[in-house]
Amino acid sequence: MVTQRPNILVAISDDQGWPHAGAYGCRFVNTPAFDRVAAEGVLFENAFCPAPQCSPSRAGLLTGLNMWQLEEGAVLWSLLPAKYDCYPDLLAEAGYFVGLTGKGWGPGSVPGSGRPHNPAGPSYDARKCQPLTTKMSRNDYAANFADFLAARPAGAPFCFWYGAKEPHRAYETGSGLRAGKRLEDVDVPAYLPDCEDVRSDLLDYGLEIDRFDQDLGKMMALLEERDELSNTIIVVTGDNGCPFPRAKANLYENGLHVPLAIRWGTRAAGGRRVTDFVSFIDLAPTFLDAAGVTQRRPMTGRSLVPVLCCKGEGRVDPTRDVLFTGKERHAYCRPDNRGYPSRSVKTDDFLYIRNYEPDAWPAGNPEGYGDVDPGPSKTYLLEHRDEEGVRELAEAAFAKRPAEELYAAADGDANLGNLADDPQYAEAKQQLSELLERTLTEQGDPRMSGQGWVYDHYPYYGRMGGDGEWGGPIFPGFREKGEYNMSLRPDSASS
Repeated sequence: MVTQRPNILVAISDDQGWPHAGAYGCRFVNTPAFDRVAAEGVLFENAFCPAPQCSPSRAGLLTGLNMWQLEEGAVLWSLLPAKYDCYPDLLAEAGYFVGLTGKGWGPGSVPGSGRPHNPAGPSYDARKCQPLTTKMSRNDYAANFADFLAARPAGAPFCFWYGAKEPHRAYETGSGLRAGKRLEDVDVPAYLPDCEDVRSDLLDYGLEIDRFDQDLGKMMALLEERDELSNTIIVVTGDNGCPFPRAKANLYENGLHVPLAIRWGTRAAGGRRVTDFVSFIDLAPTFLDAAGVTQRRPMTGRSLVPVLCCKGEGRVDPTRDVLFTGKERHAYCRPDNRGYPSRSVKTDDFLYIRNYEPDAWPAGNPEGYGDVDPGPSKTYLLEHRDEEGVRELAEAAFAKRPAEELYAAADGDANLGNLADDPQYAEAKQQLSELLERTLTEQGDPRMSGQGWVYDHYPYYGRMGGDGEWGGPIFPGFREKGEYNMSLRPDSASS
């Protein structure tokens, strides 16, 4: 059966950063499904999430809006207000059959938003499996996709979200080695120490990426059996950078840069590598454009259909040469449950970051550095932080940072050489600072109008130290789960 309007399959892993897919030359992962999508479609070299953390990044993908345009949707473990249209709902209204398996939007409270189900769609999670390791999800993603297809009304196009839990931490330590992966195949990024502990940690991470890809391959095979592969837009990506120090939850290259490959039958000429800067916020308008569905409210992102349907390679659209990203509160790891607010702008030549509270700890207070996921790499950095060759990397991961950071693209993607105080780059820094502030102001970021407190006052539904769920540190100040911190309002003292 072939439907006139394209089906849409979004396959999104949890914490898989760039360049960790075979099509990018990564040797310690096995991703034949991703590589096939890239070979038969378009491989994007410069794809970025709008925020380096799960909930706001996924919110941007679903809504086509940047995190500072989404109120509570800007922070982790809060909610995504129902007033913000999500592309699955718009497609459902237009006759699409919509569903989800695994992790959709989140983490956060769906009931708190007033939505009837996850913004990514109704869940299909009944089928379970026995995974390769004890830390992988028991969700049989591919079998649940089959159940979804079986439930679809005849003739209806589908929109499905495959959200793997993998490769989110925690991992079964040493699982990569036990599965036959090799330490010598790992390219250790420059922001991490090159040692056996870190290499093995990266192999464990890679094994979980393999699992994500295996289920994607099964889904593609199922579509081939049903003669629906050619009429299905397949998008494969990861929601933010890899879960290692100075990557995920940071506005550095390795916190934001994600793999992205898109296949669309004969509509998108295959085997192309595109270097245009693209963001998750471009995907919702892309799906609506491809389906012929009108945006109910304007989205900030721009449709990628012209990029997909041309035959060009390299920089296809010269106007796609700049990206804006942001970060607010992540985990519970500071007094009053505050975040580490920052924004960035990236061009071909530079990455400029503005940290609005440089006196705060970017990785969370030293009691736990809770904005960095626990694991062997984090442990190694902390336990060896006084050693030569590790000291500088630990400082880069955990120490306080200046209000402004500037990195040259020519220096690589590790972002370890801050040029913000170099007079040679003063003009470039000023231009980027002005561009960032102007764009944020135009898009209504509360931080530009002195209302930045709103981000920290939004409710938090995640774990807090000492609450019976987690043995982490307890910080002074507000820690009421699911409540707004009204004490942060400027008028709270007089009310």
